[in-house]
Amino acid sequence: MTSSLMYHDVVAAGAEDSSGFPGKDAALYKVTPEQFDAHLGAIAGTGVTITFDDGGIAAMCAADTLERHRLIGHFFITTNYIGTRGFLGDRELRELRGRGHVIGSHSCSHPLRIGHCSWPQLVDEWTRSRSILTDILGEDVQVASVPGGDFAPQVAEAAARAGCTRLFTSEPTREARHAFGLTLQGRFTIQRWTTADTVAALAAGDWLACARQAVVWNAKKIGKRVGGARYLQIRKLLLGHGSEVWWGDQR
Repeated sequence: MTSSLMYHDVVAAGAEDSSGFPGKDAALYKVTPEQFDAHLGAIAGTGVTITFDDGGIAAMCAADTLERHRLIGHFFITTNYIGTRGFLGDRELRELRGRGHVIGSHSCSHPLRIGHCSWPQLVDEWTRSRSILTDILGEDVQVASVPGGDFAPQVAEAAARAGCTRLFTSEPTREARHAFGLTLQGRFTIQRWTTADTVAALAAGDWLACARQAVVWNAKKIGKRVGGARYLQIRKLLLGHGSEVWWGDQR
């Protein structure tokens, strides 16, 4: 078993809104170039899978650092935002793929509570996003990651129905599962305060480091369940931004 790490953006301190989704909450998941370089140095030779969610334009700089360490990244793209401010465009996506990195779907509209979306919306989110990326890259895109961390069985079933074969979740586990013809792979979340030592421990499957993430993750799941639909309102307040982001839950 190997670990998978979930990053979002690599941006200079103070420039968090320059790439990906804006706001205070989103900034919690953005690390500096210096941090990222130290992280990669700490996990050399571990075989860890490195993923990036959302599709922020800083993926280009992250790719440069990955390549210096002879690593590839998995970049999951929120297709409704392709070519908009702070996000990758068609040309950058083709360049990343040409450099050997993996491009996958992160849905179309990034529903924060995707596990609560209707079945037609779930199928549409995965089908359309795959189609858009396939058209841009000229190859079939079959890998994806769950936005918002709100996994539910129907999310995986819809992804499989849309043609995905591998789906990354936010569940902090090294073990892969199989359902609906999909491989489900958990990931460990990297935040702006995550140290290189912690990243190395997660990559190595250190029991204590993994257990700490599991405790936090389960607490968040309970909070989302208890908060229900109000979770979106609370998160909007935390973001510190209003109309710049239109999440897929707000239809």
